[in-house]
Amino acid sequence: MTSCDFIVVGHGLAGATLAYVLRQRGYHVLVFDPEPADTASRVAAGLMNPVAGKRFALSWQAAELLPAAAAFYQQLEQRFGQQFFFPAPIFKIFGSLDEQRAMLARSAEQPWGDFVASLTPADPGIAGVQAPFGGAWLQHGGHVRVQEMLDALAAEGRREGWLRRETFDWSRLVTDAAGLVYSGQVQARHVVCCEGAAAVLNPYFSWLPLTPNQGEVLDVECHDLPTAQVLNRGAYVVPVGEGRFRVGATYRWPPFADGPTAAGLQELSERLQVITSRPFSVVKQRAGVRPAVRDRRPLLGPHPTVPGLSFCGGYGSKGVMLAPRLAALLTDWLEGSAALWPDVDLRRYASHHAAANRA
Repeated sequence: MTSCDFIVVGHGLAGATLAYVLRQRGYHVLVFDPEPADTASRVAAGLMNPVAGKRFALSWQAAELLPAAAAFYQQLEQRFGQQFFFPAPIFKIFGSLDEQRAMLARSAEQPWGDFVASLTPADPGIAGVQAPFGGAWLQHGGHVRVQEMLDALAAEGRREGWLRRETFDWSRLVTDAAGLVYSGQVQARHVVCCEGAAAVLNPYFSWLPLTPNQGEVLDVECHDLPTAQVLNRGAYVVPVGEGRFRVGATYRWPPFADGPTAAGLQELSERLQVITSRPFSVVKQRAGVRPAVRDRRPLLGPHPTVPGLSFCGGYGSKGVMLAPRLAALLTDWLEGSAALWPDVDLRRYASHHAAANRA
C-alpha cells in the first residue's frame, strides 16, 4: 500500500497551489486530477485586480493577498525558468461622470491610495482606447498565465510521480485507524477536496453553499491596441502576446450551456467595442464554470464529522489573488500553527451540514 501525508483532489488553482505549498514544507503529497479540460482555472485570464465591480470596491484583503500572490508566482518562475506573472498597470475606464466623481472621492482615502497610482478626469489618449470620461490607473496588479503555470506544475508532477491523471472516486474512500484509505491502495493522514465547481456533486461536501456560475472568454487579435496595460470597463482586456488579448468574462447561472455560446460571443464583442475603436477578430472562445460562494468568501477547513477530511475552494473569479495566501493559511492550520480566518472558515456554515443530515 502507498502511504502519503496528504491526498489533494483536484489540480486547478486551489489544488495546485495547496499541493505546492505542502510539498515545499516537506510533506509527501499525492494529487488526483483527470486529464485537463476547460475548467475555470484554465480558461481564466488570471487577472489580479485590487478593485472589483462597477462600484469600484476595494477587493477583499487586497493588501495581504496581492503581495503574497506576486511572491508565489515569482517563486514558480524561478523554479521553472518561465514567466507566469506579468505585473501591469490596470486602466479602469470611467463609464460616466458619476463613476468619475465617485472614484475621485474614494481614491483619496486609505487604503485606496495604496492602489491608485493616478487619476485622469479626461481621455488619456491611449491609442484605440475609448475613455471620454478618463479613468483610474491602478497599481500592484497584473495578470498570470494560469494554464501555462498549471501545465508546468503538472508536467513536474507526472515526472516525479505525485500527480495521477485519474478521477478520484469518493465512494472508495474509507476511514482507517491510522487515517484515510483510498481504494484499498493509498493511505493518507489527510485528504483535501479541491474540486472547484464539481464539489457540488461531492458526497461529503454537497451541503456547502457553492453557487457555480459559467463564464465565457474570447481570445481576440487586435494588433493596433497597446499592450502595456490591462483595460477594464464592463470587461477586462488582458494582453496575452503576439497582438492577442483575452476578453472576459460573462456570468451565467444554471442551467449551463454545453460550452461557448453565440450569446456569449455577442456580449463580449459588444463590450470590447465599447472599450476600443480598433477592429478585432475573434480567434478562440472558451467557457468554464467558477466555484462561487453565496457570501463571496472562500471555503477552507475540516469536514464537520469525518476526521482527516478538509475542503479548499470557492474562489470564484478571484482565484489567482486568493490561492497562494490561502494555501499557506490552510497549511498553517493543518500543521496546527494558525487558526483559519473567520471569513473563510467553512464552519460558518455548520448549520447547513446539520440541516442536510436531518433531511
